[in-house]
This record gives sequence, C-alpha cells and structure tokens, in this order.
Amino acid sequence: MNMMSGFKKATGMMPSFKFVFPLIFFIFILSGILYAEKVSYVIDGDTFILENNQRVRMIGINAPETAHRRYGKKGQPFGNQARERLRRFIDGKDVTLKDGRELFDRFGRRLAYVYLPDGTFVNREMVREGYAETFRKFQFEYKSEFLELERAAKQEKSGMWKEKPSSWSAGFTDYLTALFGFKK
Repeated sequence: MNMMSGFKKATGMMPSFKFVFPLIFFIFILSGILYAEKVSYVIDGDTFILENNQRVRMIGINAPETAHRRYGKKGQPFGNQARERLRRFIDGKDVTLKDGRELFDRFGRRLAYVYLPDGTFVNREMVREGYAETFRKFQFEYKSEFLELERAAKQEKSGMWKEKPSSWSAGFTDYLTALFGFKK
C-alpha cells in the first residue's frame, strides 16, 4: 500500500495537489516575514544587534570602523557616516537574515545577508552607495557582484570614495594592530 492510498483510506479523500503546492509555496514566501527579527542597535556600518541581543556581522562587506571609546580606539575616516547610513536602513526595523556558508565568525557574531521587508538587500546597497567595500578575504555568494558595485561606486565617487580613490582598507591593518595588538 502506498502513502496516498493509505491517506485516502484514512480520510476518505485524496489530497488536492492543486491546493497543497500553492499552500507550501505561500508558506515558504511568508517564512521571511515570519522569521523577521527587529534591529535594536547599529554598532557600525557592517555590524548590529538584534532585540534578542544577538550581534550580527553582515556577510561580504567591510565598512570603515567607528571609534571604540570603551577601548580607547579612534575610528577610521567615514566610519560614522557608514554607521549612520546603516542606521537609516535598519535601526528599529524588522529584517530578514539569510545565512551564508558559515553561521558565526570567530568573535561569535552571526553572519548574515540582511533584507528589508520590501526586499531591499542591505549588504548590496551599502556597497553600491559607497558606504562599505567588498570583503575580499573570504569567498561568498555575491562577491563578484559586490566587486562590480564597488568599482562603480569608486568610479562615481559615491560615499567614502569621494575622497578615497582606491581603498581605505590599507589603514585598516594599522587599526587592527592598535585594537587587537596584531603585528604586521
């Protein structure tokens, strides 16, 4: 006896696949809404905290760092502007998080692609508008697209590229050295 004949025998009817498949599809689409999480605080241009106190690091982007008074560290040029742009995108809003290959980074932050309810892909927009550059160290799903968007942002002198013709991340090594005591 197959499963369908057992279902028919138990219920007296056959399931209508014309009804079941659209229902499954509808539930799948709504899962983004059902699993939306509210942002409570934006730390900088690529990191934020959810209402459940989980820290989230956005996959594929690297924004200039902001000052860390707690650690006595200075921020990088354009760090405050990048944080403000991310705040305008997501602060106090519901976001949908899509996982990448790795779920957490070495600091315990959740790694995610971030979407607004209207479908806006926030990681992409931060690069496109020049508030972050493409994270080059690791492979990720949208890397080639982000590199192209970054190139276009540089060419258009958008965001941080108004004053920086190539990359601000050369100074990032010095910043990490000061922040974490890494040696060059």
